[in-house]
Amino acid sequence: MDTIYLKEESYKVIGLCMEVHKILGKGHSEKVYGDALEYELKKNEIPYSRESKFNITYKDILLPTYYFADFVVFEEIILEIKAIESLSSSEIKQTLNYLAASQNKLGLLVNFGEDSLKYRRIVL
Repeated sequence: MDTIYLKEESYKVIGLCMEVHKILGKGHSEKVYGDALEYELKKNEIPYSRESKFNITYKDILLPTYYFADFVVFEEIILEIKAIESLSSSEIKQTLNYLAASQNKLGLLVNFGEDSLKYRRIVL
């Protein structure tokens, strides 16, 4: 039987995202959802960092361009939040790039912009 990587941690995070969506609904900006989610993470004592910067290396150099992930939770999960009509392959690719740059293995891509919360687990 296969085990789900960081199962309990990701369930907790998705549960908090569901709580935020239940109260705020759709139609707000990503910043609003991020602020509400940060409140929930603090309240539930989940370790996180917000707007985490990740450098990009190419061969033996550090590129001047970098990524900012919305959140890193439990020091291992990239949490990328969106407030758009629907998720596309573009957002999935963005999350994969963040995973590669951060060297983390699990990303949660969450969209608050739909009638019900939509999310994807992305494993690198």
